[in-house]
Amino acid sequence: MSLVDPLARVRGLGPARHGTQHWWLQRLTAVGLALLVPWFLWLAVTLAGADAFTVRALLAQPLHAVLMLAFVICLFWHARLGLQVVIEDYIHTRWLEVTLQVTVLFACVLATLASAIAIGRIAFAG
Repeated sequence: MSLVDPLARVRGLGPARHGTQHWWLQRLTAVGLALLVPWFLWLAVTLAGADAFTVRALLAQPLHAVLMLAFVICLFWHARLGLQVVIEDYIHTRWLEVTLQVTVLFACVLATLASAIAIGRIAFAG
């Protein structure tokens, strides 16, 4: 016997009421990365062996700066969602699970902010 309402099960809503949202966000960030990784690999290969001035000049172009920012946001968001699932599945001590979830959240937010600031400094440098 299940305590979950059958209508909620059909809609994909578990006891926490956010079952499908996490799944969709994981898929959307994966699609974003699938589109951005080829661009990033092309950029990395193109800039291999280039000097710092060339790298900064290329990343200062608006298209490349926006794509790099989108790549960083998708990357860290996707990583956070994936690590959240791993922690939920394999860590069974409640205090350790909460500590790891908060640590992963702060690490991903800080890394995203640091990357965004770095991209902004490159893009808006005079």
